[in-house]
Amino acid sequence: MSNASSSPTVSRSGARSMAQVSLFAALMAVMGLIPKIDLPLGVPITIQSLGVMLAGVMLGPWRGLQSMLLFLAAVAVGLPLLAGGRGGIAVFMSPSAGYLAGYALAAAIVGALMAVLLKGSPQATPRRIAVSAFIAALLGGLVCLHAFGVLGLMLMAKLSLAQAFKVTLAFVPGDFIKCILCALIVHAVARGLPDWRFGGRA
Repeated sequence: MSNASSSPTVSRSGARSMAQVSLFAALMAVMGLIPKIDLPLGVPITIQSLGVMLAGVMLGPWRGLQSMLLFLAAVAVGLPLLAGGRGGIAVFMSPSAGYLAGYALAAAIVGALMAVLLKGSPQATPRRIAVSAFIAALLGGLVCLHAFGVLGLMLMAKLSLAQAFKVTLAFVPGDFIKCILCALIVHAVARGLPDWRFGGRA
């Protein structure tokens, strides 16, 4: 009896998770419609790293990871979902490959940090949730993502560590602003949807 009664709940939970994963993958695609700003060495400035941050703080590590993997899989098969209408395997062999490869892990780290920061606070205030989102986005969505970016520049553009680090510094101010935007969006969601499980917390 208990198994039969619990299965619909499990099914609804699984369906909700799938919907959220798909929603944030779609959000990344929508953000890809916003024009990019091209910089030297073929690494553009885009808004899509904000989507990575939001996926982590809103969905948690596992579903955040899944949403980015789904998005990257769609890009890999050729869908033009990256800013500027880019897609296909070739983008993973370009100087920006490190940043793209870092999307999934960065979302997972952001989600894990968000969960840790909110651990033991099931009734956290919107302000605390927003501050936690900013910290998680800063450490996971900025530091982790840029670490992958530097590695990609070294491998694909054949830059030295110092040169790659200088290149990635050009993106830091913009990504810092995205961390603030992430916190503001999360604050609004926390006020409007107080039952949302930020960081995937139970």
